[in-house]
Amino acid sequence: MIGSMSLANLAKQLNGQLSGADVSFRSLSTDTRTIHPGDAYLALVGERFDGNDYVDEAKQRGAAAAIVSKPRKADLPLLQVADTHQALAQIALENRLRSEARVIALTGSQGKTTVKEMLASILAKAGPTLYTSANLNNTIGVPLTLLRLDKSHRFAVIEMGANGQGEIAFSVNAARPNLALITNASDAHVEGFGSLQGIVEAKGEILDGLQSGGRALLNADDPNVGQWIKRAAAHHVVLFSYDNKYGQASYYARKVRIGEQGRVAFELQSPLGSQAVSLHLLGKHNVFNAVAAACAAIEAGASLEQVAAGLADCETVPGRLMPLPGIRGSNIIDDSYNASPASFFAAIDVLMTFKGKKILLAGDMKELGSNSAEGHFAVGNYAREAGVDELWAVGQASQQTVAGFGGAGKLFGSQEELIKAGRSEADENTVFLIKGSRGSRMDVLVEALREKGGE
Repeated sequence: MIGSMSLANLAKQLNGQLSGADVSFRSLSTDTRTIHPGDAYLALVGERFDGNDYVDEAKQRGAAAAIVSKPRKADLPLLQVADTHQALAQIALENRLRSEARVIALTGSQGKTTVKEMLASILAKAGPTLYTSANLNNTIGVPLTLLRLDKSHRFAVIEMGANGQGEIAFSVNAARPNLALITNASDAHVEGFGSLQGIVEAKGEILDGLQSGGRALLNADDPNVGQWIKRAAAHHVVLFSYDNKYGQASYYARKVRIGEQGRVAFELQSPLGSQAVSLHLLGKHNVFNAVAAACAAIEAGASLEQVAAGLADCETVPGRLMPLPGIRGSNIIDDSYNASPASFFAAIDVLMTFKGKKILLAGDMKELGSNSAEGHFAVGNYAREAGVDELWAVGQASQQTVAGFGGAGKLFGSQEELIKAGRSEADENTVFLIKGSRGSRMDVLVEALREKGGE
């Protein structure tokens, strides 16, 4: 945090009721396990927990005060508010407004975490940069990230995810970004939004929180970009693209080269000129992610040289197309972090750049709603047409993946059966692509089939 905050001032801002002495704090925690002496404890309430029940424990661990949403008797100052979730966002906003950092917020159906990592790597070359840790991109993670802003930060990269309407609006109102980026919108996770149009509108909420004079960074290749351009009419709009096929983008790639095992290089075109770029990340789709990150970085103040250096230093995020050594000399492409039809297609494209027998180990894709059967079938069909040698699947929805693949597709009754088959098949000529939604726990297969010094 930047400076200190007092309970009395917060009581006025949050329309809360202060009991006990007015104390100030320089750090806030929502988890009693992470409290340090002098912290304020904020009691969040969820479906399965009530932080109000842990005020005494917070006191025992050294909390100087607690922010609660229910009447409590405790031996420390209390600030009671109507909604501690809203209070968290307001406190985060106060800290953000004290910061001179340029804040970049980003969202999208695919690619946002990779773009976040790329962008943070670039901006770190230009100055101290705060960025979203792991997947803390929801309406709790975003405020907690903003509370980590301190005076040293020149940039902040804030990833925003959502499971329904209004969640990005909540997050962006706490962040008040200088720049907002949307990677794309697809019906990959339609549950919670009702339709693709619902997703387009939800992603567009990020534009409503832009500061005056802010910049909207939008994907010119997305069919829905017109809606976002109109929504961002009060701000400066900058377009990025994979190849500028519509001729409207300020940032795009040329001379894309896909090497063995999915390594890519390209020439970035930008208002600052052109720049050769090489990536450690696998896959043609990461060219687009790199262009998006470069667009945001340059618009935030980075140079072309910093873009090239930052992208070259960006390492693969675990579970996202990470190449790993497999048992008995085989190769594994670990893409088990999450899945949608589009990301499956991209992963299959990467698989096809490897030499050897190519086997796709596919798990169910979650949150597809009424598009589930169609989406799973499309993945199997795409794998067959791409030339994947075999497709092994597990999970009820993945029956359709096998159906789309046809004759060489196999549906296993359990992960254990699939692992046994993989261990039997693995040799130096075998490449496994392992992918599925997080709920399908395909990471279990990765751990079972990767080389760990013994079998």
